[in-house]
Amino acid sequence: MDTKLETDNLETRIQALESRIYGERRNKSGKPVKCAESLTRIQAGLANTANKRERVKILHKKIEDLVKYLDPLFTDHITVPDAMKLEFVLAEQDVLLSQAALLEQVSNLQPLLDSTYIRDVPEHATKLQRLSQIHMKQQDQTETQSQEVKKLFEEYNKMMFLLSKQFTQWDETLRKMEEAKGIRPVE
Repeated sequence: MDTKLETDNLETRIQALESRIYGERRNKSGKPVKCAESLTRIQAGLANTANKRERVKILHKKIEDLVKYLDPLFTDHITVPDAMKLEFVLAEQDVLLSQAALLEQVSNLQPLLDSTYIRDVPEHATKLQRLSQIHMKQQDQTETQSQEVKKLFEEYNKMMFLLSKQFTQWDETLRKMEEAKGIRPVE
């Protein structure tokens, strides 16, 4: 059904195009002029003309040669001798051998590429995405925790410094009192 609708649509478009090109012209039998009929007549006339003339037949045979001669690679084929081509190949021998080794390695690893592990990668990608988000969240939490621990260590160090300073002052005061009373400190 869909094909028929498309065909009808195409015919309608062709009729609209023909009416634009030919207008209201009609052929000898009184029917509207059709592009396809005109093209068929022209093609048949050209074929008849070409078949009648020997020069046109020869020209048709030479078109293939002309296309070949117009190809840019043809001039390289003519101008570069086989010995030079051999030199090109020999100059690239190391690269070619390394590429061949890599291709062989890929072909040897092909069963691994076809394994279920590789085929299941899209399924695991979503899991990996979730784990990646959890990991990033934990990294943020770790960073926050590290900052808090750093603050606690700084507070601890300040407290120890102040306590140490206080004990030093008390020791100095105690030493002065003992000296004033004449008591010798025990060493």
